[in-house]
Amino acid sequence: MKTQSFNSDDCIELVVKRYTDMVYRLAFAQTRNKSDADDIFQEVFMRYIRKKPEFQTEEHRKAWLIRVTINCSKKLWASAWKRKTEGLDESAIFQEQDEKYLYLELKKLPVRYRAVIHLFYYEDLSIEEISKILKRKPSTVRTQLTRGRYKLKEILKEEYDV
Repeated sequence: MKTQSFNSDDCIELVVKRYTDMVYRLAFAQTRNKSDADDIFQEVFMRYIRKKPEFQTEEHRKAWLIRVTINCSKKLWASAWKRKTEGLDESAIFQEQDEKYLYLELKKLPVRYRAVIHLFYYEDLSIEEISKILKRKPSTVRTQLTRGRYKLKEILKEEYDV
């Protein structure tokens, strides 16, 4: 059986298919807006196609895509245009009501906590992997994860009297 290499141009479609959900979910978690997430999704894969980076492992490719997605999100938040705009309600994209409530509560967390919580719970990355991707110390990631959980618990307690 022939194994496929993800390093050739022919496999760009395979890479896009494999990482579409991950990149889009992360972009959406960072931007909290469907149209911004669409733009970031497109930018991430355009950079991938233009640069044609070579990777030794799939974990390295995944980490590169996560890092680029986070950098594109930061760039969006830092832009003067973004700071002067206000997004539309994106709650209609969720199929489950619980997903919508959790999304709305996660939006209340600061971006640094939201990124760590998303990567840990939605992408199943370890603290060490998150620290490499976000270029933060593992102890910092652990602290941000703990503080994010605590803040989310407080938010849920206030909102839903849990």
